[in-house]
Amino acid sequence: MILRDREFMESERSIIWKRLDVPGHEAVRLYGDEDGWYLDGATIFLHNKEVCRIEYLIECDLAWRTVFVNLDGWIGDDLIDLEINVGDDQIWTLNGDSIDAVRGCLDIDLNFSPITNTLPIRRLGLIADELKAVRAAWLRFPSFELEPLDQIYTRLNETTVRYESGGGKFLADLVVDELGLVTIYPDHWTIED
Repeated sequence: MILRDREFMESERSIIWKRLDVPGHEAVRLYGDEDGWYLDGATIFLHNKEVCRIEYLIECDLAWRTVFVNLDGWIGDDLIDLEINVGDDQIWTLNGDSIDAVRGCLDIDLNFSPITNTLPIRRLGLIADELKAVRAAWLRFPSFELEPLDQIYTRLNETTVRYESGGGKFLADLVVDELGLVTIYPDHWTIED
């Protein structure tokens, strides 16, 4: 059973994942305060034989809606420095430029990370056999462009949430802990103890 938000706020958690599809790791610290929720992480992995290091901070409001994202790092020799803001009217900006295609989205989805699955899992609070569709602002890797991505989350049982995107072209049964953090993302990530 997923912890309620008050219990969750008292349950700060840090985890590390091992990538299964390419060499790499990701570490994240998840915590909350009276203003909202924070996901503070870093990932290191290989992409096309180039070393990538990306640090991120995702800020959500108390209802788990994304309000701010900062990313910095590099892919090989290319530097990354991105700031995403989401206004009260759900207008998203990327480095100051409005991105109309993702207007109305509530969640950021970092294409290179399992952490952003936690946002809709927490916000939706699904019970067994319940499914809900969402549209996320998907930050593509390695282009770092924002585009809408329709997703469906289905609670299969206490520890498993089915994730679908691309109109059912992509499907994964995510194993999650009581905080809604992915512990196993088949073929992509697994938590390291």
